[in-house]
Amino acid sequence: MKHFYLILFVSLTAFFFSACATRQANIPENLSAAELIQRAQEALDRNRFGVALQHYQALLDRNIGRDDIVSRGLVAEAEYGIAHIHFRQGNFVLARDKFNALLERYAAPGGEDLPPQFEVLARRVLQLIDEREENRRNQRRRR
Repeated sequence: MKHFYLILFVSLTAFFFSACATRQANIPENLSAAELIQRAQEALDRNRFGVALQHYQALLDRNIGRDDIVSRGLVAEAEYGIAHIHFRQGNFVLARDKFNALLERYAAPGGEDLPPQFEVLARRVLQLIDEREENRRNQRRRR
């Protein structure tokens, strides 16, 4: 009987991890930037963080290194989206690093030409991270 429970446990664990694993999203090369963003947002709305990350990463990969203003704005949007997903997943250390890297892009020459909303949102989310971390420190002190 012990073997039955062990086999059942191992089978359920394997099933759980395979179901939760992020599968490679099928991202056609001909998708426009707008379509990549839309698909990322749709995945994010369904808490499919891995799929959303893959779409934002594709957006980033297709535009990084280009020097036109549209591509630079898309890079900022992709970087914000990636950082925001890490924030939503509770990975505040990685999210903070990504948001700070985005803010460095705004502080660099040409940053004034980037879409301002991602800078504003990054600063707000960094403030939320600071507040959550402060609340955690205060809770530990009370114990």
